[in-house]
Amino acid sequence: MELQEINQKLKETRDELLVILNGLSGDQLIKRKDSNSWSISQVCQHLIKTEELYVVAIKRGLQSKEDSFIENKPLEFLLDRSIKLEAPEIARPTDEILEYQEIIEKLNHSRAKLYDILNTVEDPSLLSRRHFIHPVFKEMLLIEWVRSLYLHEQRHIKQINEIKDGFK
Repeated sequence: MELQEINQKLKETRDELLVILNGLSGDQLIKRKDSNSWSISQVCQHLIKTEELYVVAIKRGLQSKEDSFIENKPLEFLLDRSIKLEAPEIARPTDEILEYQEIIEKLNHSRAKLYDILNTVEDPSLLSRRHFIHPVFKEMLLIEWVRSLYLHEQRHIKQINEIKDGFK
């Protein structure tokens, strides 16, 4: 998948998330299905942290001067919410309550940082030739890091919709 296509998917997915978040009350943002689940605010915090961590990983991967010869990973399983995944400690949300405006600003900021790094890559094919170790998926090409971001976000959009369905 080309970077241009991935950028389009990133944009579409983020737009979908922003539409879903628009108009939610403060109470809806912090409501949880149960004590073991995240609120919508916490899901967004997790998305922000993940994106920021991915930017660091992509930067580090780009610093490598050696080509990587690893296969693309099948990442579509990320969309299957029946497969339970545990977020690494570093990407877990806190109990800090974020207001709607703060969530939007942080989402915009983390996405801007992602685009900053992607736009500085003079040769986009480097993303398919360099890798960095992912805490869950192990060796991953940088292009797969970028691609997994929108799949990860789509997974959590499903989660947010499940939480919202509980409001009714």
